[in-house]
Amino acid sequence: MPSIPDNHTSNGVDVGQNYHDLGEIYSDAPVSRGKGDVIVHRAILDDITGIPEILNWVSDGDVVIIEMSRLMTAETELKIAIERIQVFVEEDLSGMVVRLGQSRLLLLPSEFAVADRTVSRF
Repeated sequence: MPSIPDNHTSNGVDVGQNYHDLGEIYSDAPVSRGKGDVIVHRAILDDITGIPEILNWVSDGDVVIIEMSRLMTAETELKIAIERIQVFVEEDLSGMVVRLGQSRLLLLPSEFAVADRTVSRF
């Protein structure tokens, strides 16, 4: 799966630790969802085989942040990944794909609106 490598081992939580990455500690934890709740997934996309899971998350109405730095050296695979993601999110779901820096994408389902920062003047 693109989120956490299979060979990752967790040492638990250290006393006094300020940040707890629950994705590393409980990678398959059940997440209860109430009406209107949104889950924000983070994923590291190693190759195009992880795309279907990412698209499932977005189609469920979840927000996804994808780290794509591992694909940056594979130009053809990177183009395929971006095209598949963009077509599905923007055309099929009427959502939005937003570039975050050089190697990350933010996928927003159609339920989310991005505020336009232009100011209307009278």
